[in-house]
Amino acid sequence: MSDDANFDDIQRRMDGALTSLKDDFKGLRTGRAHTSLLDPVKVKAYGGEMPLSQVAHVNAPEPRMLTVQVWDRSLTTAVEKAIRDFGLGLNPQAEGQTIRVPIPTLSEERRQEISKVASKYAEQGRVAVRNVRRDGMDALKKQQKEGEISEDDYKRYTEKLQKMTDDHIKQIDELLEHKEQELMQV
Repeated sequence: MSDDANFDDIQRRMDGALTSLKDDFKGLRTGRAHTSLLDPVKVKAYGGEMPLSQVAHVNAPEPRMLTVQVWDRSLTTAVEKAIRDFGLGLNPQAEGQTIRVPIPTLSEERRQEISKVASKYAEQGRVAVRNVRRDGMDALKKQQKEGEISEDDYKRYTEKLQKMTDDHIKQIDELLEHKEQELMQV
């Protein structure tokens, strides 16, 4: 832990949690239909869960409509169910291998539901950052116990690690606040 390479790894992992959160937030859309709305959807297919993008093509032909062209006809029902159960309040309708997904105008209640989903995603991001911090702290404790770093270095490194954690948590909170403001705009 004492070298910058380990802190670079921790920084990379914490940044990864932020990137993942940003991707999750992309799926929470208001207004126009956008193909990334369905990016986080996982479909039960071929004995496991697969991203929707690996079993179908998503298109936005109209401002309030998505179409999902399923490549394997046997997966149409599974894709339809995955979209319906994902928690975005969408009601897909299958027409052969094509699934039409109308995007409803959001009511105040629905905006609040989506805001709760955004809060859940943000909490998952905070947990991921804290887990990275915990791993770093464990490594520091191990190095101190084995005599690789001094007590002073241990204290300095733990403070640096905590500052990195606090910075990332603050960024997550700012992303959440921005997303909630975006969701509540009519």
